[in-house]
Amino acid sequence: MMNPSTDTRFAAALLRWFRENGRELPWRGTRDPYAIWLSEIILQQTRVQQGWEYWERFMQRWPTVDALAQATEDEVLREWQGLGYYSRARNLHFAARQIVAMGQFPSTMEGIRSLKGVGDYTAAAIGSMAFDLPAAVVDGNVYRVLSRHFGISTPINSTEGKKEFAQLAQALLPESAAAAYNQAIMDFGAIQCTPQSPRCLLCPLQESCVALHEDRVGQLPVKQKTLKIQERHLIYIYVRYKGQTAIHRRGEGDIWQGLWEPLLVENGEVRGELLKRGVRHVLTHRVLLCDFYLWEPEERPALPDGYVWVDEADIDRYALPRLVEKLLELLPVR
Repeated sequence: MMNPSTDTRFAAALLRWFRENGRELPWRGTRDPYAIWLSEIILQQTRVQQGWEYWERFMQRWPTVDALAQATEDEVLREWQGLGYYSRARNLHFAARQIVAMGQFPSTMEGIRSLKGVGDYTAAAIGSMAFDLPAAVVDGNVYRVLSRHFGISTPINSTEGKKEFAQLAQALLPESAAAAYNQAIMDFGAIQCTPQSPRCLLCPLQESCVALHEDRVGQLPVKQKTLKIQERHLIYIYVRYKGQTAIHRRGEGDIWQGLWEPLLVENGEVRGELLKRGVRHVLTHRVLLCDFYLWEPEERPALPDGYVWVDEADIDRYALPRLVEKLLELLPVR
């Protein structure tokens, strides 16, 4: 392996590649930390193409951090609908109010890390791109590029691996070009050194790539086995009474915190017409199987605490889980 502290060829090759092949993304044409931060939060668990659309919508509706801070959590969750991992939206809103309370967007790594929902990777991305801070990003693309190029088989999701890759990434970072280098290595992993079918024959790093020479490209990076996927069974009942329906906001400690849903029955009697059985919805570590019923009582029923009656025509104003959106599409029109 080369010594990253004395050999600058790796970074130089990536920067040359980036100048010719880097992606043109709207948040790269600005040094506005708010716009960069917003893009990084959206892209944490989202493909660039999908996230791009949400970033533009957020920037149009809330062009400054002050505007976002003045929004309600419901408004932010509603705009976020369809992206999943809704804790990101709640953290985004909370952090916007943190920034306003600070008086300006923090410009140090410590200050950026203090924002809710911002970890080491996001802080490094914001710090380098908005403030030229010499902090290296380490995400899935970076793990893949470094593990293949240097032939590192330490599991990337182990404590040892995270430390090893973070140290290597920082050692390789050219401090005078931190922003360009961070974007270069991320784009290189997304476009060139892809998870499947990487473009090794056209790679500017092929001569020094350990994985290519040892025929281990398909084996790297190494990742430890994670949690077993679990199944969960839900029963939703859409109560329809005189043009209204009953919904409630999900609480803390479970999926979809802060979003709204129809009547959920976990134990007890199920009333109504079965509209669909076994609707399948996949989350990160679980698969949801849901039965969906329509109940049209003759009198307004008593419901558990926390449920509110809303006009059916207004239900789109509430932030709903994607699964519930799919279920509502099954409802017969009245």
